[in-house]
Amino acid sequence: MKYVVEGDPEEYGDVYALTAIKTDTRLFIAHHDGGRTTKDAIGLFQIMEQRRDHDYPIPIFTSDDWDSFEEGLLAVYGILETPPYKRVERIPLPVLVPHPDLKYAQVCKKREKNQVVATVQRVIFGNTDDVLEALGTNSEGKISTSYVERINLTIRNSLARFIRKGMNCSKSLVMHSHAIDFFQTWYNFIMLQLC
Repeated sequence: MKYVVEGDPEEYGDVYALTAIKTDTRLFIAHHDGGRTTKDAIGLFQIMEQRRDHDYPIPIFTSDDWDSFEEGLLAVYGILETPPYKRVERIPLPVLVPHPDLKYAQVCKKREKNQVVATVQRVIFGNTDDVLEALGTNSEGKISTSYVERINLTIRNSLARFIRKGMNCSKSLVMHSHAIDFFQTWYNFIMLQLC
């Protein structure tokens, strides 16, 4: 068994596929292959922003509890704002603030002994009532990531290279990304048509 050692190319080792879907149509919009860093989250959101029709508002984002998504959304959809100068201290530097139309909610799962014991829902960007209304939640105000979790499961079950500890692992990052591109095409144009 070969392990990653110093001097190996950066593409060796664990690769995470960050995915994005449109929940009302189940359309698989984008994926970004890389690590679990803010840079990779920014990469996913940049792809989504390139594919978004700018005549429509910024979409609503939901995810699990991962700070890189919050930082990535702020980097892609944030705007620079200069705080007011009070003539008491130094002139303040501009700060990155969320776009007024940006809405983002998280579902945080608390675990004990590998069992989910509680679920906490948080609205990170946007007004809580506006986010819940836009998500079409019922009166209980549930925020869900089940659709993206379902597509992640479908990807794992459909592509042998996602099986953990298997011999079908990807040998290069390029071919790994192409395999997901092929799956994305099949899913959007064939699988969704059959459902």
